[in-house]
Amino acid sequence: MDAQSVGLSGPQSDAAERRREQRGWYFYDWANSVFSTSVLTVFLGPYLTEVAKAAADENGYVYPLGIPVRDGSFFAYAVSASVLLSVLVMPLAGAVADRTGRKKPILAVSAYVGAGATTAMFFLEGDRYLLGGFLLVVANVAFAVGMVVYNAFLPQIALPHERDAVSSRGWAFGYAAGALVLVVNLGLFLGHESLGVSEGTAVRICLASAGLWWGIFTLVPLRRLLERPGAGGGKAPAGRRASWGQGWRQLGSTVRELRRYPLTLLFLAAFLLYNDGIQTVITQASVFGSEELGMDQTTLIGAILLVQVLAVAGALLLGRLAEVFGAKRTILGSLVAWTVTVGAGYFLPSGEPLWFFALAAAIGMVLGGSQALSRSLFAQLVPAGKEAEYFALYEVSDRGTSWLGPLLFGVVYQLTGSYRDAIISLIVFFVLGFVLLLKVPVGRAMRAVGNTPPARI
Repeated sequence: MDAQSVGLSGPQSDAAERRREQRGWYFYDWANSVFSTSVLTVFLGPYLTEVAKAAADENGYVYPLGIPVRDGSFFAYAVSASVLLSVLVMPLAGAVADRTGRKKPILAVSAYVGAGATTAMFFLEGDRYLLGGFLLVVANVAFAVGMVVYNAFLPQIALPHERDAVSSRGWAFGYAAGALVLVVNLGLFLGHESLGVSEGTAVRICLASAGLWWGIFTLVPLRRLLERPGAGGGKAPAGRRASWGQGWRQLGSTVRELRRYPLTLLFLAAFLLYNDGIQTVITQASVFGSEELGMDQTTLIGAILLVQVLAVAGALLLGRLAEVFGAKRTILGSLVAWTVTVGAGYFLPSGEPLWFFALAAAIGMVLGGSQALSRSLFAQLVPAGKEAEYFALYEVSDRGTSWLGPLLFGVVYQLTGSYRDAIISLIVFFVLGFVLLLKVPVGRAMRAVGNTPPARI
């Protein structure tokens, strides 16, 4: 048994109790994945772009903080801004969580701040693009902080040989929720006239409903997940200022310590690159489809729904492949598939939904599995007691929180005016990530942090 299994000793070693906690853990994926799917991937990008267009001058520019920005680039820049802020907040929140052992309160606060900001998107209309950008930043930062703590529970609730499967099931839960809510969203969007609401109002209802869903189902993990003693013995420093002061000191210690584990750092660099590409494809696909390929909102929702359904099967399938070939080889294979798929996207003909659906199907089959296995593999490369702090660094490029990709996407579009050029530029992330991951001896990396590698890695 490795060092990270210590948290499972005593009552937590009971398999039935561990499974109960794992099922509760899955439900945070079920709760917050709707934000990632309905808000970031489907509705907010095209809608906020239209709001920005309504506020733009005759040259197609808006001026947040006096900075000239193409209306078509505003959403991508807002995503990047949210992640730059997350980079400051996530490691600090992770350090406090590990130091005090109080992961659940941090999970609760971040979840309900994010859910509240998402629900408030109902009021995004007219030319209120600044309100949309502000709510996006708040919701995405809260989403990122919540995912830091959520991911940090994985090494504590699953034994080493269980983590690939548990992580894959969590992702499958998330994509199943995304598919279910998208079906409802599609019904509302298509039937908005019969319901007596405008198309814009229907979109705003879909955005707000994602926030309500997030808030309601967060109650399940908050009820079932258990706290473990933190690195400080579970005793929180007195007062908020003292707690965050301890967090800054703990964060500095973690950054210095990370240099002792260069193989973990190399994996993290690989993940930050290739997953930045994945996340940018997810968040910008609807904008690419609507603005470059001329797809209507119904087609976009249908394509994303197809991604969600196939991602459930893909996550479970790649989890099974990892049992045979190991997580690293399976991830490498998925990166080859991502490179081919994004390259094919450049050549998609405009106004041809069938080809757009084919691209969505290819993305769906590799999407969930590549992310789930990356999470479980990284969990094996983290020293015991440092889970939240290390996952804070990991989360810089997890779902919806990438920044280099959206920034590159926005800059390329701003320079060329072509979404095709913007989408093809993302291949660099998959190629560089593949090369770096290929160089990581994951078995040696696990042993370096005090963990015992499972039979297949």
